[in-house]
Amino acid sequence: MTPKERAERSAAAMWADDGASSWLGIELVEVDEGCAVMALTVERHHANGHGICHGGITFSLADSTFAFACNSRNQSTVAQHNVISYIAPGYVGDRLTATAHEVSLTGRSGIYDVKVTNQDGKLIAELRGFSRAIKGQLFQE
Repeated sequence: MTPKERAERSAAAMWADDGASSWLGIELVEVDEGCAVMALTVERHHANGHGICHGGITFSLADSTFAFACNSRNQSTVAQHNVISYIAPGYVGDRLTATAHEVSLTGRSGIYDVKVTNQDGKLIAELRGFSRAIKGQLFQE
């Protein structure tokens, strides 16, 4: 099995049980070893009292993308610590895309960077995620 095939099978197994991401309207666009792309169209129910995309929604998009990237090797992995910086607001109707890539993987610990951009390529947020591998796999190999 190639690394891409393993990443795709891992993503399919995760997606089957990921009620939160699908409920929020997040879509899995692409996955490969150590990286993932997910997207979300900001709807009215994603907006806060200022009429802009709620920070928790932006965080959820980035966090889900981080999760699919760090689980791409079929090793069950969870977030240990995440830090997000909000750069610009997202607006109702915007198409937000989160792109995660692996920065470092040493033993059971990983570091991932996630950029969230809008449909014009404008940077909305950046997340740095720290992962920790735990027991188990997403599918039987």
